[in-house]
Amino acid sequence: MRRGAANPAAALDQPDPAIRFYLFSGSDQSGSRLLAERLLKSLAAEKVAAPGAQLKADPGWLAGEATTISMFGGRRLLWIEPAGEDIVPALSAFLALPQVEAPALAIVASSLKKDSNLKKLVEGQAAALHLISEPLTPREQAARVMELALAEGLRVAPDLAERIAGEANGDLLLARLELQKFALYLDAAPERLRDLEEECVDLLGIDQAEADFGRPGDLALAGDLPALAAELHLLRNSGIDPIPVVRALQRRLLMLAPLVARIEQGQRLDAVTQSIWKRDKAAVSKILPRWSAGRLAEAFARVQRLERELLLHPVPADAALGETLLQLARAARR
Repeated sequence: MRRGAANPAAALDQPDPAIRFYLFSGSDQSGSRLLAERLLKSLAAEKVAAPGAQLKADPGWLAGEATTISMFGGRRLLWIEPAGEDIVPALSAFLALPQVEAPALAIVASSLKKDSNLKKLVEGQAAALHLISEPLTPREQAARVMELALAEGLRVAPDLAERIAGEANGDLLLARLELQKFALYLDAAPERLRDLEEECVDLLGIDQAEADFGRPGDLALAGDLPALAAELHLLRNSGIDPIPVVRALQRRLLMLAPLVARIEQGQRLDAVTQSIWKRDKAAVSKILPRWSAGRLAEAFARVQRLERELLLHPVPADAALGETLLQLARAARR
């Protein structure tokens, strides 16, 4: 079955027990991932991750995992990302099973073509659902930001929600990251609502001038240890606040995620980087071959922890930033 992005909430907030597979695709990958996480929350399930490449190498893994009873008795959701046409054999075997212990989902980093075998397989099955995420209008983005804010314990006025969405360039994953930061600062939680004011966003929000702070993170992700060491020396001597550097790195990691997914689906590097701004293309082209989707997710989690440390604890900021960047650079060289 197929459902567009107009109102997928009903299908995800109260999942149909008859649906065992969910396919998320479309040009708005951050929207697809947010929908997938919404399903995970509704099912109250454990996320069992598997990249599409694993299913290509072992087409029987998905069916085998889906029929395995959880050791601890809880629900599981098999999460395939990045996914592409190469998961069709594994998915066919999964959908042919008489019953499953665990449903599955797959996230494709782009729109599917009309003749896609994956699209045909899913939309031809009553036990599968295809949800398509396309870019939202500014008003729709603001509404989603307000919804995401409530989940973090924040009340946000419509005009401020529109500002947050705009500063995130419509990327709702980045907007949610900002909201989590505001909630942390205001000690907000779903059971402890706080009003988000302009002053807080002015203090902690995305500043477009921070684009100039991206060089240290780019050097780290490219594995350029000598240049990174020189850059860290300059940062220490200049007394620059590390927070803008960390936020620039977070934005870069979010930008890289869908690009790495496309490469893992078999697309060429030059095709993937074709739509990137000229000023970013050289740096991104050096970074992409060094990272897999899984390792990129680990890097993003590490950078998130760093920001929390810098905001909440009296750690030596320069040392903490330098240590994290050097760790990323070493990881990029493996």
